[in-house]
Amino acid sequence: MAAKTPRSRARFAQRGLATHGPIDRTVHAMLLRQLYLAHFEERRFKHAYAIALQALELDVLPDVLHQDAARAALASGNLDLAVSHLRRATRRSPAARRAFHHWTLGSILFLAGKYTQAIASLERATRWGTHDKPLYRAHLALARLFAGKPVGDLTEAIELLDRAPCGQGYGRFVLGHLAYAAQEWNSARRYLEAFVRRTETARTPMAIALEGELRMARATLARLTQN
Repeated sequence: MAAKTPRSRARFAQRGLATHGPIDRTVHAMLLRQLYLAHFEERRFKHAYAIALQALELDVLPDVLHQDAARAALASGNLDLAVSHLRRATRRSPAARRAFHHWTLGSILFLAGKYTQAIASLERATRWGTHDKPLYRAHLALARLFAGKPVGDLTEAIELLDRAPCGQGYGRFVLGHLAYAAQEWNSARRYLEAFVRRTETARTPMAIALEGELRMARATLARLTQN
């Protein structure tokens, strides 16, 4: 887990997996997950997906491993397969992680332009959410906007998310687009530039997972130069 490069991560994982004798099932799953991450970081997404499937057979943290499989499938361009894995993650998740899985599903459906389905998933995330609820509510408002549905006070949604810890990081992506919709051009630019900077300097797996959001943020920033 402390490996500095994908290659060393893979080497250590393979060394552990080659250990003679039985391996504890949880340790086995975590070693496979490190191998998955090594492939994912080097953009070998089909290999990463195959490793995620192997790990799922061990039935250890299945919701987390379905998330991993979904990321690899999505990076390979297979949206339907990614959605299938995320739906299974929501069903096999403990209550504490269920909102996150529904939100992840809603976020990829939103980026794919499937706004009605995204709204349904984000509504579930909002119902299950606790400390990240302001993010889920704001993302739901954004999906409703894109679907042409009525939305409440955008200023309130922006202020609530901006004050919450979850308004950092990914929250800046949502805030930027809500501010853009509210025609708050300077705020939209500030939020989106912060999101782009943070994403561009993130660890490789996170940067890869957010490539769709990064493209959308840059496109919106380009439009902002006209305002």
